[in-house]
Amino acid sequence: MKHVIVGTAGHIDHGKTSLVRALTGIDADRLKEEKQRGITIDIGFANLLLDDIEIGFVDVPGHERFVKNMLAGAHGIDLVVLVIAADEAVMPQTREHFDICRLLGVRAGVIALTKSDLVDAELLGLARAEVEDFVAGSFLDGAPIVPVSSTTGAGLDELRTVLHDLSQRVPDRASDRPFRLPIDRAFTIRGFGTVLTGTLISGEVAVGDALEVLPAGLKVKVRGLQVHGVTTERATTGQRTAVNLQGVELDDVERGQVLAPVGRFRSTSMLDVKVRVLEGASRPLEHRARVRFHHGTVEAIARVVLLGRDAIEPGGEALAQIRLETPVLALPGDRFILRSYSPQTTIGGGVILDAAAVKHRQSDTDAAAWLERLEAGDARERVAQWLVKAGVRALSLPELVAVSGLTDDEAMSHTSALVASGRLRAVGDAPLRFVDADVASKFEAATLESVKAFHKREPIAPGLPLEELRSSLFALSPIEVFRAVTTGLVESGKLVRDRDVVRLASRAGSMSAQDEAEKASFETLVREAGLEALSHAEIAAKTGLVEAKAKKFADLLVREGRVVRLGDLLFHVESLDNLKSKVRDRRSVDPRLDIAAFRDLSGGLSRKYSIPLLEWLDRERVTRRVGDGREIL
Repeated sequence: MKHVIVGTAGHIDHGKTSLVRALTGIDADRLKEEKQRGITIDIGFANLLLDDIEIGFVDVPGHERFVKNMLAGAHGIDLVVLVIAADEAVMPQTREHFDICRLLGVRAGVIALTKSDLVDAELLGLARAEVEDFVAGSFLDGAPIVPVSSTTGAGLDELRTVLHDLSQRVPDRASDRPFRLPIDRAFTIRGFGTVLTGTLISGEVAVGDALEVLPAGLKVKVRGLQVHGVTTERATTGQRTAVNLQGVELDDVERGQVLAPVGRFRSTSMLDVKVRVLEGASRPLEHRARVRFHHGTVEAIARVVLLGRDAIEPGGEALAQIRLETPVLALPGDRFILRSYSPQTTIGGGVILDAAAVKHRQSDTDAAAWLERLEAGDARERVAQWLVKAGVRALSLPELVAVSGLTDDEAMSHTSALVASGRLRAVGDAPLRFVDADVASKFEAATLESVKAFHKREPIAPGLPLEELRSSLFALSPIEVFRAVTTGLVESGKLVRDRDVVRLASRAGSMSAQDEAEKASFETLVREAGLEALSHAEIAAKTGLVEAKAKKFADLLVREGRVVRLGDLLFHVESLDNLKSKVRDRRSVDPRLDIAAFRDLSGGLSRKYSIPLLEWLDRERVTRRVGDGREIL
């Protein structure tokens, strides 16, 4: 069965709710105050089965004070019934509701001339002509105009037929899209607990699914589902859905939040968008204007930062950044409405280009150029652009899915194709990440320059420590990207890695003759000191070397394996090897080794040298600590 969502739109008291009741037999006004005052205050819902099509009606309030509520119901509709009373024709809220439908990208619908029983044929003809002129050039240009009467029933069958025909032409929504359900109502039912309702705008949900309430981040589980009041095990795209949840209290949920799969999406307070200002707007939309941002069922206060201009004139459009005072869940391609902060009137709307935006300045031409490429590209090109934006931070598949709204299969297909074409590089394994190939090449060049600069700055040092390279150049990068860049340079023969440092492959043997001589003298002093070892500072004092340079010689000799550093003391490996032999030879005489015996063995070394050497022998598994003494292994 096909499921289609139909929204009403039109001025107050033009008969939207009466028409829905006449078509479906369901009164969409559910609030006591609505029945007392005779006007619709909040959105209401009804359903109608037409052969193999189930239509879910979203009935919206027509009063200008309740446009906020109207907007909460207008998202996700496939068709609109523009309701215009024949005895009044086009009125202010007719225009505003119609503007909202256009801004939200509604593409088809029907015009219902209600209260047709209250006018004669001449007035009905005039109303029809006015309506035709009003919708000319819009998505309703040429749409059916059906005179109806909710009182007499005239025209209702024709309207049902039109709705059936239009519904058949509505493209089927793909149910494999990521699940999202903007919440428009939250209430409790005794014995069941918290229930949330909304129009399922994408994906599917089933009993037992683990979900998340965003932006609050509440983890919940689906206890039960209903679609149009009928219990079901699964709900799919395009259905009015009620979700009974466990794991959440009523006070924790509200209209404007979104149900989504756990960990799939991220909330945001910054959006890059394309904004269009209505032709009928009373004034331009100015840079940094404070506005009311409507998206799905949420209203949030925001600032509009225009890129490259000071204002958008009525009828114009431009790139902008929406900076929200409260976070929302939004995805690229979603549409939104902007209303002035005060007085509240609809001034424009647009489409979200990047829902993971970073802060831009008004004069940021690079950001504007990137957004233009993003807007103009197809799905694959947009994936490439998101990786350009990510830079050396790269993106994993889950991260790409979160910023793009693509399915897992789509993300994998596009990244695989871009890797094959050479535009992306795949790095790491768990998780697999993707980095723009040009970005990777730039960081390869920057890495080589960093190593070259280090050699110039530190001619004695064996190479640039990898941790220093990572912290200085790859601070924003995942470890997978850092490893891929450095490993690639090593494999290509441009770098040589020696344990935890890297050096240019062309640098081997580049130490000056003077440095080589000073290094040799330094090593000789360490060797001659034997087990009564010196620190690099003491050697510097003996030789006249600058202490910093003496430390670099010490580091280099340690790295080469010719010297061992124990605390501040430097021991030559020849001295230590000789000590090992003496200790092992003693085992045949006495396997025990206390400090006194060690002092005799080593020629009367003081505790300054004995303690670190004994601990070193333990680490080398020559001896083992047993009580207050040691045992030779």
